Amino acid sequence: MKKIIFLAMAAAALTFTGCQSKREKEQAKDNSQATIDSLQRVIQQGDAESEDMARVIQQIQDGFRQINEAEGRITKEQEGAPADGAIVENMRFIQQQMRLNRKLIAELRQQLRNASQTNKESKNAYEAMIDEFDSQLQAKNEELKTLRRQLVERDSTIGKQIEQIDILNDNVENLTAKNEEKDRKMNEQDQVINTAWYVFGTKKELREQNILQKGDVMRSAEANKDYFTAIDIRVTKKIPLSSKSAELLTNHPADSYSLEKDAQGQYTLRITNPEKFWSVSRYLVILVK
Repeated sequence: MKKIIFLAMAAAALTFTGCQSKREKEQAKDNSQATIDSLQRVIQQGDAESEDMARVIQQIQDGFRQINEAEGRITKEQEGAPADGAIVENMRFIQQQMRLNRKLIAELRQQLRNASQTNKESKNAYEAMIDEFDSQLQAKNEELKTLRRQLVERDSTIGKQIEQIDILNDNVENLTAKNEEKDRKMNEQDQVINTAWYVFGTKKELREQNILQKGDVMRSAEANKDYFTAIDIRVTKKIPLSSKSAELLTNHPADSYSLEKDAQGQYTLRITNPEKFWSVSRYLVILVK
């Protein structure tokens, strides 16, 4: 899987060079090399977040490939005996795939924003890849404008049909944008609903942050909530504590979690029933030594 992740991302960094001149190809290859080098580190990420993003990256890469193939079919039709229906159908396909790729790039960007297990270095590599996709999308838009103009100049009938496709796509884009905005707001609300915060530390550390005062937990208005780590309760079910002593100071149902020791005798908190565990408090404080 790690090899697949790297191959997908490295290939994406070089998309569209086939549509450029030889000199431009070499320049684009040089410009992408730094990105590819940084992406090599991403393959060290073996978690589910990286695999999910890698799948979206592969979908985007496949989409660009299919767009290029459709453009090739149009060029072939222009050079041979023209089949207007085939040209219009390929233009319609390109428009749909461009819209899908735009959506997938936005989805990938959102996945990266929500990634909590991906380190900063890997995030920077993913951001570079997303920027590369955006650049490719913009370049392809300009390329398609030129192609559309050539088709319209060649045949007014094709021009009218393409114009109808553009109008239809604009309507779909507007409707999609409204639905995406609605989904975004729902996702934000959903994320807030499913967010909790945890912290573990020694008695001294918790006191220094005013989380623990005179035996009371989270009773002080001066408690440093920035000291906590935010998590998605649907995702985080296990919290390694790196300590041979662990005690939950906040109130959570005893039958909703377990404290498990590893081979070195260090504890890990395993949440077996998240809904029940977080029902009393969305703040978790654990005392360790």
